[in-house]
Amino acid sequence: MSENTPVSQGVFVHRYVHNLDPKKRLTIPSEWRDQVGEPPALYLLPGIPNNCIYAYPARDFGPRLERVRSRSIADTRARQFARSLGSRSDLVAWDGQGRIRVKDELLAYAGLVDQVVLIGALDLIEIWSPENWEATGSMDPASFTDAAEYVGF
Repeated sequence: MSENTPVSQGVFVHRYVHNLDPKKRLTIPSEWRDQVGEPPALYLLPGIPNNCIYAYPARDFGPRLERVRSRSIADTRARQFARSLGSRSDLVAWDGQGRIRVKDELLAYAGLVDQVVLIGALDLIEIWSPENWEATGSMDPASFTDAAEYVGF
């Protein structure tokens, strides 16, 4: 990114292909680390409904958590979701080289073995296996147009 490129904190764009290292660590691109802000950490959770991993900046995850927290403790469905999401998710910070360790359960959920595709999905980062990305993540031009109309873009 050049000095003159405006940076909007918390907006993730672009696509990167990286490899997991032998210790199952993944390097987060430096441009995205700058976007995460403070604290320099990500919440990793299973993609819903896709077999990928969602990575939300820790500072931006509160409103999503609050929607779950605001449900009655007697709301069985909400409690099941909170329990499942909490047990399968992780909060990670990167090391000095920008690497995070993704826990084995999430790697298995997303089908990640060696290579990963990192997708900037505006408000979050999506982490895909190349096979899952090709099968379900990308959109053909007609679907892209329909989706843009659907969201009013």
